[in-house]
Amino acid sequence: METIELKVNGRTRTVHCLPNATLVDVLRDHLHLTGTHIGCDTTQCGACTIHVDGDAVKACTVLAVRSDGAEIMTIEGLAENEASHPMQKAFNECHGLQCGFCTPGMIMSAVDLVNKGFASDPTAVREGLSGNICRCTGYQNIVAAVMQGASEMQEQSS
Repeated sequence: METIELKVNGRTRTVHCLPNATLVDVLRDHLHLTGTHIGCDTTQCGACTIHVDGDAVKACTVLAVRSDGAEIMTIEGLAENEASHPMQKAFNECHGLQCGFCTPGMIMSAVDLVNKGFASDPTAVREGLSGNICRCTGYQNIVAAVMQGASEMQEQSS
């Protein structure tokens, strides 16, 4: 067993895990943060997208021990003071989800796109989300949600 320390959603957590445990497994099985989904285990679908040290990362192929000391944000950590994050609100208002399985990863990727200035237009959003697969929608509402969420995030930061 390995002992790692992670700062997850603002809280320092110590975890004992196998050396081959993935970050998504540690989040779900050890820390009970089940909003991060496992869809493929091969970084193809993006359902497991989280932020590690400020960057969107697919947690299904990252070894947890490689994240020792990292700051991690999951979908559970986006909301502040019980209020949904602007991107979460936008996905709801724009009907950017159907079954909801891909939604946490989509939202985490979308927030990363906005934070890095890559959500300037629908084409850029489509390209930026190309690593996230939704099996239910035609992506139109997802793109609209990201554009609305981006606008609201920018308003909040100014």
